[in-house]
Amino acid sequence: MVTGGLKNKIDGIWDIFWSSGLTNPLTVIEQITYLIFIKILDDNEQKKESNAAAFDMPVVDPIFDKKHQDCRWSKFCHFGAEAMFKNMTDKVFPFIKEELHAGKDTAFAKYMKDALFLVPSPRVLIRVVDMLNSLDLNNKDIMGDVYEYLLSKIAQSGTNGQFRTPRHIIKMMVELMKPNLDDIICDEAVA
Repeated sequence: MVTGGLKNKIDGIWDIFWSSGLTNPLTVIEQITYLIFIKILDDNEQKKESNAAAFDMPVVDPIFDKKHQDCRWSKFCHFGAEAMFKNMTDKVFPFIKEELHAGKDTAFAKYMKDALFLVPSPRVLIRVVDMLNSLDLNNKDIMGDVYEYLLSKIAQSGTNGQFRTPRHIIKMMVELMKPNLDDIICDEAVA
């Protein structure tokens, strides 16, 4: 459940888009999701780099090669508004849309094929990036709460996306079921 400061931050991001003229809730959620994805990509890369450095080894299968270092959130989040916007439209978004899984027939490549970067201006982008920087996106429960809260902002949220099960409920279900490696688990929601 989104509470207090987190709710205020998400509402702040929502208001930035709304006041800039981007008022379709699904479009706003889509744009926020792209930006969160871009940030998480770099967060994951930083973890890989940190682990590799701890063992004095090279990073295996880096997400960002030398040519795409400007696509990293940790790099471009320090750019000025105009430079950040140009970098996002010319490099970052084409990278996640076309190059990240280029030539592979993956679900990601399929869904990103028609993706559009619709953040309307450099000023909006830098404000949203600053707000997203203040969120702890490594906490999976918070991420689920953020997503549910965003969906709740849409009148027909129940038909626009599925809701995740909170971690404490998942933990309880596992403790009750006590699954082992030989068990077969059927998810009736997808069966």
